[in-house]
Amino acid sequence: MIEIIGYIFIAVGLMFDFFGCLGLVRLPDVYNRLQASTKCVTLGTCSILFGLFLFKGFTASGIKALLCIVFLILTAPVSAHAIARGAHISGVKLWDKSVCDKYEEDKKEM
Repeated sequence: MIEIIGYIFIAVGLMFDFFGCLGLVRLPDVYNRLQASTKCVTLGTCSILFGLFLFKGFTASGIKALLCIVFLILTAPVSAHAIARGAHISGVKLWDKSVCDKYEEDKKEM
């Protein structure tokens, strides 16, 4: 039963990774692509690692998979935010049809 659940987590992770990679190709600007890649890493890769943990259990490999999940959850959103903020500060333009620009609103308030 645990193996079936592990397979399900791995399949869901592969789907998230596939659609995240597809988003990198299809989305129009750096900010949208960054969002797709961050979702791909946090949801897809963490799901695959959790499926691996379900297979291995509390062995050395399983504990390493859990530690990788914690590391990815802590670092991926922070690094994506830093990259997006750096791109905005350096003048990378948003897509023409973007609805709002929160960084620009924050600059005007200061």
